[in-house]
Amino acid sequence: MATTTTSTVTTIAAQAYHVLKINGYSNTLKAGRHHPLSSCPFSAGGHTWHVSYYPHGCRDSNKDCISIFLVLEDIVTEEDVMAKATFSLLDRYGNPVPSYTYHTKLRNFSTSSGRARGFENFIRRDELERSEYLNDDYFAVAAHVIIPKKKPSVVVPPSNMHMHFGDLLVSKEGTDVKFLVGGEMFAAHRLVLAARSPVFKAELFGPTKKGTIDAIQIDNMEARVFKALLEFIYTDIWSEIGHGKDNVAMAQQLLAAADRYGLQRLKFVYEDKLCNHIDTCSVSTMLVLAEKHHCCKLKEACSTFLSFMSPPIVEDLNSSIFGSELEKTVSSSENHGSQINCTDIRIQPWQNTDV
Repeated sequence: MATTTTSTVTTIAAQAYHVLKINGYSNTLKAGRHHPLSSCPFSAGGHTWHVSYYPHGCRDSNKDCISIFLVLEDIVTEEDVMAKATFSLLDRYGNPVPSYTYHTKLRNFSTSSGRARGFENFIRRDELERSEYLNDDYFAVAAHVIIPKKKPSVVVPPSNMHMHFGDLLVSKEGTDVKFLVGGEMFAAHRLVLAARSPVFKAELFGPTKKGTIDAIQIDNMEARVFKALLEFIYTDIWSEIGHGKDNVAMAQQLLAAADRYGLQRLKFVYEDKLCNHIDTCSVSTMLVLAEKHHCCKLKEACSTFLSFMSPPIVEDLNSSIFGSELEKTVSSSENHGSQINCTDIRIQPWQNTDV
């Protein structure tokens, strides 16, 4: 079987060769534990570096070894500083000793925890002291620093799929189903509707699918609500709630429509937005809307709003009458003003009465 090999080619942008000369090795041993001695700074790739030498190792676990590190002196936060280094113990002729030559991987030196890279167990002190590489209390370590060229970056534009589907809806190209809503006709694509809404999928492709008719009539919904519903189905974009009762009423109707067609994302969006539009005029209708469409967060927000009224006395309403009024105002296409009737909440002035 043939042996496969892999290799990595690094295109070099900059490099530096720096020699750390330790003249007076025995004196360096007087340095305190974990105390590094640093070389003169040098430049490579537009940054300043130095080599750190730990005569007693950098940790208690390697106190019998010499540690060698390449250190980035610059504080860089805007970009990654990628580099790799080769450390070599030099013989008396200045040549690298293969058995004491070590290579780091390509690393990012700009991180706060990674500004120093090297080898904790570069060489044991007793090995160095017995070797021929320590002469007259002198030895040297070479650091070869390589800064690779930055890879060209490709800016990937954000997805614009929603724009293409939106254009498809506006152009009506390839539409195969029509809806009659509030006296207005809307054309759409069965597959798009079915992909986005389980209710439309059942109506258009299920056992109860509509036959070949000119248009499917949708009752109890305003044309503008259905238009916003289609826009969300095609683009996943929803309308923001502006100020005014009409805008809040539109949001309430969109929440009801989203629940009707199984568009949970849209339902959650408007439930969250309506939580920020609760006042004394709308809290009662919001409560019934939350109850009818199982909006737990909206119901909780209404309860919280009522609990902070100081202290409120709210008119006891008949739930069936209240519910029917809400259904008529939220769902009926005959409510051209889109105004949800407000149930009066009478607040009595609070009096501090001694008990």
